[in-house]
Amino acid sequence: MPAARIYQRSKNAMQSGRARAGQWVLEYEPREAKRPDPLTGWAGSGDTREQVRLVFPSLDKARAYAEAEGLTASVVPAAPKTLRIRTYAENFL
Repeated sequence: MPAARIYQRSKNAMQSGRARAGQWVLEYEPREAKRPDPLTGWAGSGDTREQVRLVFPSLDKARAYAEAEGLTASVVPAAPKTLRIRTYAENFL
């Protein structure tokens, strides 16, 4: 039975917007280890499922898809947000 992981996208650190931050992503777990290509030295494998990344609007829909496809899905919880509230002058201390 193929395995997959479901996680929630985090906010992009390079932009202030929150577009696509609440979406849930389903990725397949790799079935084989990566090995270096003898010609280029790049790491790769013959597993094409590793390239597939499915996006869902909610966790329930991602779980329903995994169940319908017969996947063993594990949900990775999002990291808690921590806000450090400080003044502008504290940046220069």
